[in-house]
Amino acid sequence: MSRLKEQYQNEMVDALIKKFGYKNIMEVPKLDKVVINMGVGEAKDNAKLLDSAIADLEKITGQKAVVCKAKKSVANFKLREGMAIGCKVTLRGEKMYEFVDRLINLALPRVRDFRGVNPNAFDGRGNYALGIKEQLIFPEIEYDKIDKVRGMDVIFVTTAKTDEEARELLKQFNMPFTK
Repeated sequence: MSRLKEQYQNEMVDALIKKFGYKNIMEVPKLDKVVINMGVGEAKDNAKLLDSAIADLEKITGQKAVVCKAKKSVANFKLREGMAIGCKVTLRGEKMYEFVDRLINLALPRVRDFRGVNPNAFDGRGNYALGIKEQLIFPEIEYDKIDKVRGMDVIFVTTAKTDEEARELLKQFNMPFTK
């Protein structure tokens, strides 16, 4: 069992019960899954760009990436339905906790001019979305081997009912929110 998961099960649960006054241990919110999404708009012209994006995402997460296809045709973007335009990975269990640990403790502090993440990026149902501008902040990515700097979205899906509960849960994971 990962260090972060053990810590969650012991200290974090106690802190959340103390703050919100849960009567049952099953009421305590927990991290359900983490979805990492990389949109590659240029992939409609050059399929090799999507392959390198998938390779980067697989290096970062340690899991196979799924190709995302366009749902609708958009003439202005020269996009047809069914074209591959992105990739995503859904992490659960051990790999999820390991990724969250690496993201918070290794990758985010490597962001240039980092002052913390936006504390208001919750969706109203206890899920948090975080945008990353470049994949270089992850130690698995070698600077010389990348063809293009790409960003990604990291979505934390929790079982929390409100944003306040989810914010407190992510604070327990040491998420560096700005004041």
